[in-house]
Amino acid sequence: MIPISKPNMDGQEKEAVMNVLSSGMIAAGPKVKEFEAAFASYIGVKHAIAVSNGTCSLHTCLVMNGIGKGDRVITTPFTFIATANSIVHAGAQPVFVDIEESSFNIDPEKVEAELKKDIFKKIKAIMVVHLYGQVCDMDRILAIAAKYKVKVIEDAAQAHGAKFKGKMAGTFADGGSFSMYATKNMTTAEGGMVTTNDDNAAAVAHSFINQGYSGKQAYLHDRVGYNYRTTDIEAAIGIVQLKKLDGFNEKRRKNAEILSKHLSKFDFIIPPVEGKDNFHIYHQYTIRVKNGRRDEVLKKLSNGGVGAKIFYPIPVHLQPCYKSILKKIPSMPIAERTCLEVLSLPVHPGLTDAEMETIKGVFEKL
Repeated sequence: MIPISKPNMDGQEKEAVMNVLSSGMIAAGPKVKEFEAAFASYIGVKHAIAVSNGTCSLHTCLVMNGIGKGDRVITTPFTFIATANSIVHAGAQPVFVDIEESSFNIDPEKVEAELKKDIFKKIKAIMVVHLYGQVCDMDRILAIAAKYKVKVIEDAAQAHGAKFKGKMAGTFADGGSFSMYATKNMTTAEGGMVTTNDDNAAAVAHSFINQGYSGKQAYLHDRVGYNYRTTDIEAAIGIVQLKKLDGFNEKRRKNAEILSKHLSKFDFIIPPVEGKDNFHIYHQYTIRVKNGRRDEVLKKLSNGGVGAKIFYPIPVHLQPCYKSILKKIPSMPIAERTCLEVLSLPVHPGLTDAEMETIKGVFEKL
C-alpha cells in the first residue's frame, strides 16, 4: 500500500539523536534552544518556542495573547478538531464560520459578518487555519482584525514553509502555531512550535509551558502553567529536518503538479487550487470528488494499493463532543458539503515514479 504520508529520515537524524543520547542531556536543553533559534530565523520571526505538540502550541498561543474564560474565538469548522479544542482548553468559546469553497480556508467575509453581530464585544480573536498547506488571505483577515480590534492566531500546523505574498506562514499574526507530528512536512516525531514577534507574549509562553515558572528564582511560579516542554532528542531531529524542509516542499509541489495535470481531465474531479498570491506546500493533496462518487473512488484507490484518506469527514461543529459546548449548532453548508467530497492522495516526497504511475493508473480505470 502506498502510504498517505511517510516521514523522510536518514542517517543524519539518527546521528543527531545518538549524539544527544551520548551527551546525557535528553530533556529540554541546548538543542531545544538551537532548534528554536533556527526555526525563528527560517520563517522570519523574533521568537520561536518549542513545545511538546501542536495542540499545546495552539493553547499556548491563546494564553500568551490573553484569551481565556468568557472570551469567544472565531475559527473554521473544517479542520482537525485540535484547533477548536485548544480554544476550549483556554476556557474560551469557539465561534464557527464557514469556509471558501476553492481554498478550503476560512471565509473572511463570514468572519466580518460574525464580528458585526458581536454587539457585546466578546469575540477577542480569530484563529485561522492554513489548511493542507495553503495560507489564508491574510491581507483581508488582518484588515478585519484591525477594524474590530481583535487578535489573530495562525494555526499553521500544516504550513511549514508555506507563503502568502512571499511571507511565511506563522509570521503574520499575534501568534503562530506549528505541529511537528510524524505526518507533517517536517517532523520531530511529536512536537510543536509557537512563533511571535512580541517579547511579552514570548515571555508568557516560556513560563506557561514550564509550569508557570517565573525564571526569577528557583521554584517560583507566577502563574498556573503546564508541562508543555519538548526534549533535546526531538529538537535534534527538528534541526536536521528543518534543513531539508525546502527540498521536501519542492518535491511535494512537483508531485502535486503531476497529479493535477493528470486529474484535470476527469470532469467529476476538482484538483486543489493554488491561490495567485500563495506558495502552497501541499501537506495534503486534496481533491474534491463530485456527483456523489467520493466513496467509490476511495474504494478503488484502496483496492489499487493507494492509501488515500479523507481529511476531514465530519466538520467540528457536528462532532458529538461539541453538542454540549455550543449553545446552538450552526449551519455551515460549504464545510458540510466539502466533508462529503474531499479526498487526499499521497503527495509526500518519498513517492517513487512507479508509485506515481500507480496512483494515476487507478484513475484511468474509473
